[in-house]
Amino acid sequence: MTAAVEVEAPAVEPGLYDIDAELYHSDPIPGGSLSSSGARKLVAECPAKFKYWLDNREPPKKALELGTAAHKLVLDDGPELVLVDADKWNTNAIKDEVAAIREAGNIPLKRHELDQVNAMAAALRADPEAAALLEPGSGTAEQSAFWEDGGVWRRARFDWLRHDGQIVDYKTARSCRREDLEKAFNEHGYMQQQEWYLDAGVALDVADPEKPFQFVLQEKEPPYLVVVTTCDPMAREIGRHLNQVALNAYAICSQSGEWPGYLPNPMTALPSWVERQYA
Repeated sequence: MTAAVEVEAPAVEPGLYDIDAELYHSDPIPGGSLSSSGARKLVAECPAKFKYWLDNREPPKKALELGTAAHKLVLDDGPELVLVDADKWNTNAIKDEVAAIREAGNIPLKRHELDQVNAMAAALRADPEAAALLEPGSGTAEQSAFWEDGGVWRRARFDWLRHDGQIVDYKTARSCRREDLEKAFNEHGYMQQQEWYLDAGVALDVADPEKPFQFVLQEKEPPYLVVVTTCDPMAREIGRHLNQVALNAYAICSQSGEWPGYLPNPMTALPSWVERQYA
């Protein structure tokens, strides 16, 4: 399996790169590339909204910052966590301090938030299955993959790429109850992400297709329960189909320069469950 290349310049050749998150998310491929997040947005909404999202990235939301902070402690990679020891961040001095921390690429946290992510990391290390998958030294964190597929550049960023070729993705969740995870996987398109990352691993010969992709999910509230899971065969098939739809749409829109909105909808029905209720 090929090793990661340490670079500072943008990636211009297919491969696995050790670059920071900011460079990855800025999309260093000349002419643009499609990420798993972009593919999911393309099929969940429409090309016009995808293009607006691409050109108007929003600053990180607080919930996402907490997730990134948890990643830092669990994977030992990422931005520094900086304690801003004030209950309220409403004075100009504190606002300036917080802004400066974010400008430097780090994550400002209140004391209770820092305690929270430390407790989450401890709970995860106490889970035998999750701890074994993410054991320090067993893999490399935050590796960026770039590859070309039928004329479309694709990219992915592995949370944890084990030395034995297994891909592991760590996520925080509101609930790890089976029914809630099923809804979350559908809502966030995790089945697409799984297949997208496996495509990357196989295309670049850095992942073993015989080893199952694993999600390590952890609740954000005490006792910070952990579940390790993967998509079932039907979910994977749906993920592959949706990824292909996204790739086709991206290729056509990129070539034409046109990013259309929703399809015409002259007549709207009610949800099928409502129709069944009155049938």
